Amino acid sequence: MSFPAPLPRGLAAAIKGYSASRDAIGQSGGVIHRLDAPGRPALYLKQGTGLVAADIADEYARLRWLQGRLPAPRLVAFTEEEGAAWLLSESLAGTAAYRWLQENPARRAEAVAGMALFLRRLHALPVASCPFDASLPVRLVAARANIDTGRVAEDEFDDARAGWSAERVWAALQSLLPIEAERVVTHGDYSLDNIFLDESGAVTGVIDLGRLGVADRYQDLAILLNCLSEFDAGLGALLFETYGEAPDSKRIEAHLLLDELF
Repeated sequence: MSFPAPLPRGLAAAIKGYSASRDAIGQSGGVIHRLDAPGRPALYLKQGTGLVAADIADEYARLRWLQGRLPAPRLVAFTEEEGAAWLLSESLAGTAAYRWLQENPARRAEAVAGMALFLRRLHALPVASCPFDASLPVRLVAARANIDTGRVAEDEFDDARAGWSAERVWAALQSLLPIEAERVVTHGDYSLDNIFLDESGAVTGVIDLGRLGVADRYQDLAILLNCLSEFDAGLGALLFETYGEAPDSKRIEAHLLLDELF
C-alpha cells in the first residue's frame, strides 16, 4: 500500500521492507498506518499537516519525555518539515482495552483493576519533572479556540449531550467552575482505545499521548469512568475503589464537558 504523501528520505529508509495498512486505533486527526515486516517489530506511522502536524509534534515531545518512565510505544523516528510531521513508533504488546473488555466479559474486573493501578503509577510521577502544562486554565483557552474556529464535532457528543451545541456545553462547564484541582501528571485522554492490556488484564502501555501534562487527576478518571459505563455501571465503582479515590461528581461532570470540546 502506498502512503498518501511522499515520505522524508530518512524515514523512508527506516521503514524499507515494511508493508503498510491503514489503522484507526488511537487515531486523533492524523493518518495512521500499521507497518509489518517478517521477523521485525510492527510499527505505527502517524502523519499529518497543518494543525494535525502540530498535534503530532506535541505527541512526539510527550512520548519522548515518557520513555523509560512508564510503558509506552518505543520512539523510532520523528520528522517535521514544510508544515508536515511524521511520528514512527513501535507497536505495543497486548490488546486495546475496549476490545479486551468485549472479548472477556467475565474478567472485566481484572482489567479495571489493571487500568486503575497503572493510572496510580502515572499520577505518581513527579510533577516537577513534567514540562507540559495541561491544567484547566490552559485547556479552557484551547477549548474556547476550538469552539470559535468550528473545530468541535457536535455530532460526536456523548448520548447525555446529544443534540447540544458547543456553546451549550461551554455554558454548562462554566456553571460548574471553579472546581477543585490536584496537580498530577495525566495522560489527558485515558480512554479504552488508548490503553493496551496483556492476557491477565495488566496494562502493557498507553498510546495517543498528545494531551499528556500536569492537570487534575479527574482529567483521566472522568474519561475512563465514562468509557467503562458503556459496559457496566458497576465497573466505575471498582475503578475508584482500586484507584483509592472517593468519586467527586462535580469534577467528573466538569471534565466530561471539557472533553466534548476536543
